[in-house]
Amino acid sequence: MAESPSPSAQAARERLAAQLRDLRLDAGISAHELSARCGWSPAKTSRLEHAKAAPSDADVRTWCEACGFPEQAPDMVAANRQADRLYAEWRRLNRSGLLRHQEDVLLMIEHTRVQRVYVSNVVPGFLQTMEYARALLRAITQFQGTPDDVEAAARSRTQRERALRGGERRFVVLMEESVLRYRIGGRDVMAGQLAHLLEVIGLPSVALGVIPFTADRVTMWPLEAMYIFDDERVVVESLTAEVNVTAPSQVRVYQRAFRELGSMAVYGPTAKALIERALDALA
Repeated sequence: MAESPSPSAQAARERLAAQLRDLRLDAGISAHELSARCGWSPAKTSRLEHAKAAPSDADVRTWCEACGFPEQAPDMVAANRQADRLYAEWRRLNRSGLLRHQEDVLLMIEHTRVQRVYVSNVVPGFLQTMEYARALLRAITQFQGTPDDVEAAARSRTQRERALRGGERRFVVLMEESVLRYRIGGRDVMAGQLAHLLEVIGLPSVALGVIPFTADRVTMWPLEAMYIFDDERVVVESLTAEVNVTAPSQVRVYQRAFRELGSMAVYGPTAKALIERALDALA
């Protein structure tokens, strides 16, 4: 496995690699000796120690045992799994279907006080209607070739809306005007989705801004979808993977981008007018 595309994930891999190397040094054995004890090639040991390859849980346990520190294995396996979660390919996350990941996201939202979201492609999950969620998740299932649990996954996704109406959570949403125009699921589904946005835009927990087509792009260009959880974690969605950003310096970069995008958006009656205009275009 090559170095991770996520800087946060790669940094976690490098920390784990340093821990593995320290265990070997503490055991007083050479890399060649460790390779022999583990039953693999010296090249593999080198790749693991230099974070050029991601170890499996079994690799970590074997390494700890070979160094005479089996008690270190549980903590290091946990660190290995955490690094793995920082860059997670959709095909692995959704290998058994979409439902499990939808439930994980719902749990994250319920434990977040302030969520900031920017989208340039689709409406955020917690603002989706059942019909919109079903259409989008069915397209994802067909594209990825994953097991079809669309109905259950769509129900789970729309349960996120309850977070809008209970507790003291706050949702700050920025969406490109293009999101209002993409006909996910077709004309009727999109009309229902836009009508729903007109309903939730007035909720006290929701601040919804729309970046018009006519906005001057002086400081920031359209980006991939980003979800900022309590200014501590950012989830970025690409076609092939979910990237989790937790390094404070990187989180600050996304916060800055969010502020720049927010300065281009319109709010209140002006945002509502853009939604109504998109809805009228479907008539």
